Amino acid sequence: MIFSSLLFLFRFLPAVILLYFIAPKPARNFVLLATSLVFYAWGEPVYVLLMICSIVISYLGGLAVHHFMERGERAKARASLIISVGMGLALLGYFKYADFLLNTINQAIGGSISLLNLALPIGISFYTFQTISYIIDVYRGNARVQKNIISYGAYVTMFPQLIAGPIVQYKTIDEQLRYRRETAEQFAAGINRFLIGLGKKVLLANNAGALWDYINGMSAGNVPVLTAWLGIAAYTFQIYFDFSAYSDMAIGLGLMFGFHFLENFNYPYLSKSITEFWRRWHISLGTWFREYVYIPLGGNRRGRPKLIRNTMIVWLLTGIWHGANWNFLIWGLYYGVLLLIEKLFLKKYLDRLPGWISHIYCMFFVMFGWFIFVYDQIGTGTGFLKAMFGLSGGRFINRETIYLLYNNAVLLALLMLGSTKLPKQLAGRFLDRQKEHDWVCILARSVFYAAVFLLSVAYLVDASYNPFLYFRF
Repeated sequence: MIFSSLLFLFRFLPAVILLYFIAPKPARNFVLLATSLVFYAWGEPVYVLLMICSIVISYLGGLAVHHFMERGERAKARASLIISVGMGLALLGYFKYADFLLNTINQAIGGSISLLNLALPIGISFYTFQTISYIIDVYRGNARVQKNIISYGAYVTMFPQLIAGPIVQYKTIDEQLRYRRETAEQFAAGINRFLIGLGKKVLLANNAGALWDYINGMSAGNVPVLTAWLGIAAYTFQIYFDFSAYSDMAIGLGLMFGFHFLENFNYPYLSKSITEFWRRWHISLGTWFREYVYIPLGGNRRGRPKLIRNTMIVWLLTGIWHGANWNFLIWGLYYGVLLLIEKLFLKKYLDRLPGWISHIYCMFFVMFGWFIFVYDQIGTGTGFLKAMFGLSGGRFINRETIYLLYNNAVLLALLMLGSTKLPKQLAGRFLDRQKEHDWVCILARSVFYAAVFLLSVAYLVDASYNPFLYFRF
């Protein structure tokens, strides 16, 4: 079940809201846990047991770490931390990476080891990182131990952010799990934020994805250079609007139930360097790796060699986190190298360039990065890569390129505008001018959100193209 589906919008979500608000406050975490398990089991009826296993392991691990820390037995607390985190990583490794490892061994030695052919549990990377951060923060004293397994289970399984993030660290919502207050204003803000995400996903991401699929389906040898770059641009917009839309919807759903999740995106395509891009893109993942990997390794405090080592380790892990394929590993190393180049000498020169030049520089490497990212098998994208750089014998532009640009001109304009702060700024200016006429502001907001909802539903009723890009993570 995905957020941008009629089943979720008109059956699951209304039922959950009704159950949640008729339940007494002490029972609301249980309602969230139970309904979240139903949400997950809808698509993963077997792997819900794996999630429950992960919850129990990390819950008991947190209790053990807390117990030994209170008694001053730090060595035993550290052992409990290592065991519980190790078990969580072992589950992640077995279900996500076992076949990749076996296949790599087969290719390296010419072996014939049978693959496990395990289906990937949806969202396992997200909820595993959440359980790990909880245990580590209890060990560090940055979070209180959660002795109520229902509340802890609600944190891990909470359906708004379960399958596509943002990655929520326990310490950021500890108080909210224990004491939170739901208000009508907050609920309304949550609905509005959810609708923004729904519109981004259904009206923008899906249409950008359809354009990418069409161009990607062409014979690579006949794709003109400009058409190839139009395709990569379409995918660049698709992955941003798809992923940021899910974050918007998650944040909106959280507000409806009294939770405040941290922002996950901050207009990343406005960046003027790769360093800035990764401060704006998937913020919760970058924060996680910085707090639990980069800084513990020493960060940039121990000289240039350690900086290089730590950066490459983090980005190797970032690539692997995204998927069990060589292209993700290469994608991670690609960004690790780019970031090191900027940190070591390039950034000071970028800062001196006109903004539009540094922006073009950044977006070129980001778009090329998405080319690496999108092709799960390295060899399958070779033909398209040649077309991008005019090495396939194709022309720079042809009639079909012009046709695609003409027919998608409005979509491309909306995608570019939607990637900037301009729509929000214009809306803010309009509402500021109408401060003396509250009814105008209320009417304008109501018409806008109603239009987004109705257009999105109309699209979902009529369209069969509604992919979920982050199911494999």
